[in-house]
Amino acid sequence: MKVSLDGIHTNLRFSAAHMVIGHPSCGKIHGHSYIVDVTVEGERTGQFGFVMDFKELKTITRKICKTLDHILLIPYNSPDLEVTYEDDKTIEFTLLGKSQYKLPKTDVVLLPIDATTAESLSVYITEEIIKNIEDTSALDYIEIQVNEGIGQGATYHKKFNQGE
Repeated sequence: MKVSLDGIHTNLRFSAAHMVIGHPSCGKIHGHSYIVDVTVEGERTGQFGFVMDFKELKTITRKICKTLDHILLIPYNSPDLEVTYEDDKTIEFTLLGKSQYKLPKTDVVLLPIDATTAESLSVYITEEIIKNIEDTSALDYIEIQVNEGIGQGATYHKKFNQGE
């Protein structure tokens, strides 16, 4: 059985700036109002016969969205990004060996991904949700769609308990 959260109706959203390093038009800092949809499939278990408690899934997802809200998303693992200086208050980085930025650390989040695309964000958010689910033993898969506004997004599907 599946349980689903429609991000636009359950307020699973964040607004953030990012850039797709090297892309002709998306390579400049720009922003989106992201919407996160979540689907989990599995066996009904426990006292109430839930696949997963909606409240728990919303709480986990909202917490992750909050860490990404109103901030610049930086793909720390990008081969085209070099962090040249970082302390508690400031981060300096260079893109493609030429564009240099110096920003307050409170205005950025360094993500362990290679690009801040909807595709990479869907994988990142999926993994963060999984880390926060107490018991995945009755779950078959989780699917996360990250939409860059209404009508366009990327979906990541991850199976549980099958060696993947």
